[in-house]
Amino acid sequence: MRLVVIGYGMAGSRLVEEVRARDPHRQHAITVLGAERHAAYNRVLLSDVLAGRSDADDIALIPPGWPEEAGVDLRLGAAATAVDRAARVVRATDGTEHHYDTLVLATGSQAWLPPVAGLTVDTGADRPDSGALRPGVTVFRTLTDCHSIVAAARTARRAVVLGGGLLGLEAARGLAGRGLDVTVVHHAGHLMERQLDPGAGAVLRRTLRGLGVEVRTDTTVTGVLGTAERIEAVLLADGSWIDADLLVVACGVRPDVELAHAAGLRVEDGVVVDDTLRTVTDQRVYAIGECAQHDGQVYGLVAPAWDQARVAADRITGANPAATYTGSRVVTRLKAAGVDLAAMGETDTLADQDTGTEVLHFSDPARGTYKKVVIRDGKVAGAILLGQIDTVGTVTQLFDRGAPAPSDRLALLFGDRAPMPAETPALMPDRATVCQCNGVTKGAITACVLAGARSVADVAAATRATTGCGSCRETVAGITAWLAEAEPDQRQEVTA
Repeated sequence: MRLVVIGYGMAGSRLVEEVRARDPHRQHAITVLGAERHAAYNRVLLSDVLAGRSDADDIALIPPGWPEEAGVDLRLGAAATAVDRAARVVRATDGTEHHYDTLVLATGSQAWLPPVAGLTVDTGADRPDSGALRPGVTVFRTLTDCHSIVAAARTARRAVVLGGGLLGLEAARGLAGRGLDVTVVHHAGHLMERQLDPGAGAVLRRTLRGLGVEVRTDTTVTGVLGTAERIEAVLLADGSWIDADLLVVACGVRPDVELAHAAGLRVEDGVVVDDTLRTVTDQRVYAIGECAQHDGQVYGLVAPAWDQARVAADRITGANPAATYTGSRVVTRLKAAGVDLAAMGETDTLADQDTGTEVLHFSDPARGTYKKVVIRDGKVAGAILLGQIDTVGTVTQLFDRGAPAPSDRLALLFGDRAPMPAETPALMPDRATVCQCNGVTKGAITACVLAGARSVADVAAATRATTGCGSCRETVAGITAWLAEAEPDQRQEVTA
């Protein structure tokens, strides 16, 4: 069977791994076309590269040489240009043609460029190519973009980040950490308006100011001033301007669906797929990750993409012919030094006694703390945890599993207020999911340590825990260290 995968990002690379894990006899000949010249990397951790805490090798998803060892024909820098569904052929920029029995689209998303005068070196068109951006202007989407920003930051002094969403704030914090004066310009009334309510947005704004990032809301950049060699300022919609020699555009992304559309597949916001992740147009073609639309939803986070990769691999290999994807419950984590933030589900909901909706709320702006948990019918329906987020594990578990909230509601905001015994790992049930991105439970980590793992790196290699957003690293480290140091009889207590 000939399997062709278009895209070698976080979704495509995981799909290939999952297929090979289910196909040890290599009955599927796998060809992968990757538009980027970099091997698969963790896009979630680009902010760490921008901040100087990691390099490209640190965020690699696949060990060097693995594709060759796994018998995968990986073609980096070879983007797909056309799909002929009648002939079942994919054509690529390197002039090659690849026949398929099954095709997987994992084309991801592209950075959206707003209509800003002077954004490009020529006409300032509404949708310029990223290659036409003028010197001093860049987007923040790929590893190449990240390297461009780092290079520009070496000589820049004042940066403007256009976009106060997840990517924009991560870019802003990384640049501030490199010593630049940074201002975030955001069109909405508060930051991260899709995930946060106005109160949380205000506390986040105050926290960022303390970390060297100024914020301008309710406005946007309308023009870029400067010479052909450099920018000098950006104009805002409110008539003011900000001196800047670096502009980072992080206004969001759009699913990359041009190839699918040209191939005659049904496309709405993304490529429309059913519960098997096959396209509704052609059962030989699957779509996963940020380019896929399932049940009206396009997901832009890693955990859903990896959930989809597992289901698609089950279907493609026949390992589980009944596997279906029913959607994902999304938890958003902001990856920025000095900011601890998690948001999930409903965040703008108000208390309503008639519908059985409770809202727990605590705010301490001076200390950068904002906590809100929405409970409906006795279950966590949404939450915002900013600042002191020691309860994030518990709240995420309840939200993800749809389990009943504890009768002591305050424990969701402030944790167990009674003294905790030192043997905390023993109190965590084996079924508890520690790594949400990869679905790794405490039981899997325990088994890994008992089998000989002695470090977070060992556990990550065996289970993939911490290789997603990385927010579970401290928990994994705590469990690993405690078990590695525990006496044999204590380990038995943990696994009992």
